[in-house]
Amino acid sequence: MPVEPLSLAPDPGLPDDAPHVLVVDDDRRLRHLVASYLGRNGYRVTAVASASEARARLSSLSFEIIVLDVMMPGENGFDFAEALRETSDIPILMLTARAEAIDRVRGLEAGVDDYLAKPYEPKELLLRIGSILRRTRAPAPAASADEPALRFGPFVFLAERGELRRGEEMVRLTEREREILRLLGATPNVSVSREALAGGGGQERTIDVQINRLRRKLETDPANPLYLQTARGAGYKLVADS
Repeated sequence: MPVEPLSLAPDPGLPDDAPHVLVVDDDRRLRHLVASYLGRNGYRVTAVASASEARARLSSLSFEIIVLDVMMPGENGFDFAEALRETSDIPILMLTARAEAIDRVRGLEAGVDDYLAKPYEPKELLLRIGSILRRTRAPAPAASADEPALRFGPFVFLAERGELRRGEEMVRLTEREREILRLLGATPNVSVSREALAGGGGQERTIDVQINRLRRKLETDPANPLYLQTARGAGYKLVADS
């Protein structure tokens, strides 16, 4: 028998724009605990048990972030995130009981924004969600004729707005990809270390994965990049127009 998705109404005192979180986890007890905790802390919450249910909710409702478990029957979290990234850049916080580095790398390859291993403190989950939403919900400054624009090949990157365009087409980026482009674009044609790109968080190994994802969006031949180049022994650099 299918499980009815759980929707929690936010506190009546919350503003109308309280962020809406989609929780996807097949563990009913944990799903309800997470949904209840987030609901008490100012979020509208819809909680579902599978990727297929998540797709149904995404087709009819708007969400600011997805909290996604990895180990689910049928389509797992990695596969769901990868498929979702073909059409959406909604932030994804992935939850998993497996903390091995290879699983973190696989999640980043799938395009998730952050990764939290179980067991975790509810407060840490709240802080991770808040951190992601502060970045992704920050209002973009109004466009102006003199807004700095970084140009490389057919691309234009507006760092203040976090927008990457190829001609008139907007290129979808995850929030982490925007951060990397901002860091590289701050000193174009100059190498930036993996440590600096990781933000000093000790996650330098994942930078290579994220760079490869960006290359697939930027380069005609990602194996021989023209714009996002490896600075051997130093990190990476963005080769911009003069």
